[in-house]
Amino acid sequence: MPGNLSFLAGKNALSMIRDGGLNPDQVSVVTGAAGGPKCLILNHLDGAIFSTWFADREKPLFLLGSSAGAWRFAAVSQKKPLDAIDRFRTTYVHQDYSLKPSREEITSKSIDFLNTFLGDTGASEILNHPCFRLNMMSVRCRGCTASDATGVLVTGLMLAALFNAVSRRSLRFFFERTLLYDGRDIPPFFDMNGFPIQHVPLTEENFKQALLASGSIPLIMSRVTDVPGARNGSYRDGGVLDYHMDIPFVKAGDDIILFPHYTDRIVPGWFDKRLPWRKPYFSNLDNLLLLHPSEAFVKRLPYGKIPDRSDFKRFNGRRYERMNYWNKAIQESRRLGEEFLEAVNTGKIRERVRPLSL
Repeated sequence: MPGNLSFLAGKNALSMIRDGGLNPDQVSVVTGAAGGPKCLILNHLDGAIFSTWFADREKPLFLLGSSAGAWRFAAVSQKKPLDAIDRFRTTYVHQDYSLKPSREEITSKSIDFLNTFLGDTGASEILNHPCFRLNMMSVRCRGCTASDATGVLVTGLMLAALFNAVSRRSLRFFFERTLLYDGRDIPPFFDMNGFPIQHVPLTEENFKQALLASGSIPLIMSRVTDVPGARNGSYRDGGVLDYHMDIPFVKAGDDIILFPHYTDRIVPGWFDKRLPWRKPYFSNLDNLLLLHPSEAFVKRLPYGKIPDRSDFKRFNGRRYERMNYWNKAIQESRRLGEEFLEAVNTGKIRERVRPLSL
């Protein structure tokens, strides 16, 4: 049934799609947001895009994610993507914690999660994928934000939030952007601006630590201090600076940036979630095609919302209820994948795409 998936495009992407539809070779970058369990609603959309639509892809395709976005892309970049996506979904849904889990418990179980869905060969398969080039974001912390002592870290995060409310650029005093990239091809966003940046090539030696660092949520998980090849320091969730990826993805040209997302809002950084006035740079959106579940689709889900991190508290001590809810939402997400393929394969996307306005 149409109307489950919305298509929003920046001005250049809108013109190209309305003129000629959309084919896989037009896409040069796929980006993925942080957001924890929210990414589960994209499960079957990811399967449709990466295992079907890009099945015959030959030229490099750059994937860029932070936190859950990076973990999703680590699944789709494995040799058997549908199997890896299934492991990712199953392991995520079956997470189980004590009633008041410590930072150490959550970190330990996250490492177990990572090891399960990557397996023994996942890193090698990803770094040798014929065309996918996985890139992930993390931050190297400065000052108080580098500490794992709760009081010190809270102080640092509060200061960062206050500075950010005045100017997003002030976060450079607290965090250094870190791009962990597949060194086989330099990505078009390699020299992204806005913050001091460190570039770290991904290897089989550092892959798991890099992926863990990309998703290590401040106060929820422990910092990561041992990423081989990176500067010494404390590394945390890339979503701190790049929650929904407000960066110059491409320098110029007619390439499409594909953004399968769980909402129609693009939030630049983690500290901007409660700042409705903080918008992304419009120039970064010109070639962007945003896919997101429609409002009507979300209303039909259990509880009228997509899964999110608050569900761990909502269903605290009732994990099977949470698992049942999440699985029902994921099952509904099949509609998103089916609708995407129908729209691009028939050309109906030309009529369905709408201008992206924020």
